[in-house]
Amino acid sequence: MISKRWRAVLIAGLTLACVVAADAQWRGRYREGSFAARYAPARMPDGDFTVCRLEYTRVVIEDMGVGWQTDYPFSERNLMTRLSELTKTPISRDSRKEPNTWVVRATDPQLFNCPYVVASDAGTIGLTPEEVVGLRDFLLKGGFLWVDDFWGTAAWEQWSGEIGRVLPPSEYPIKDVPLTDPLLRTLFPVTAIPQITNIQFWRSFQGRVTSERGRDSEEAHLRAIRDRHGRIMVLMTHNTDVADSWEREGEDPGFFYQFSPNGYALGVDVLLHAMTH
Repeated sequence: MISKRWRAVLIAGLTLACVVAADAQWRGRYREGSFAARYAPARMPDGDFTVCRLEYTRVVIEDMGVGWQTDYPFSERNLMTRLSELTKTPISRDSRKEPNTWVVRATDPQLFNCPYVVASDAGTIGLTPEEVVGLRDFLLKGGFLWVDDFWGTAAWEQWSGEIGRVLPPSEYPIKDVPLTDPLLRTLFPVTAIPQITNIQFWRSFQGRVTSERGRDSEEAHLRAIRDRHGRIMVLMTHNTDVADSWEREGEDPGFFYQFSPNGYALGVDVLLHAMTH
């Protein structure tokens, strides 16, 4: 959560863009998971900031998720756009001036061209031995991964087991990120980790309920794995769907006002922190 003053600043900066975002998303009538993957090229087209999404094999089915394509591609496109509007960060764009975002596999050499990698519905992930090695090399050589939108104990155990194969917890333990961490005041002062539900769930309960797994997901968690120098390699937002606050920003004013300012505050802080550490 952010203070009323910062919330007002964010709302002012975001509101005018929502009409454009809604039109870009076919006014919310697209089917999630229906967009073809745009794979990262051998060489990036420019040196400006971009986001890559990790493609993985789904080995578990979670309610309201579609594996690696969950929240793809508009969550990262919208976040990049708002980053460019709220800061002076130049973002990579294609010939139509749309944000360049990419899909990458853990075994792709192109992974090492990606400054910032995201994965959604992380509680369904399964990694091959080759992917374990590729992802470990990427993270230990300076890569950053943010996983989001996985809910409850079973999803946490699936994810933590897989990332434990990549970064053994005896050497690289998962720890909660305290609210005093510099990450949470990179630009916007975040005072609580927002629990954001997907828009379908939100509509079912008219915004009154945000825990998608009932008592098993009542508290949103922000956790991290750091290297030996304290740099965050993997950031985890568990029991919350932060990316939906970006992806669905233009679909319903009620959803926007309830979630998008807090979601963007956290998202921009994470982006800036990852780029500077």
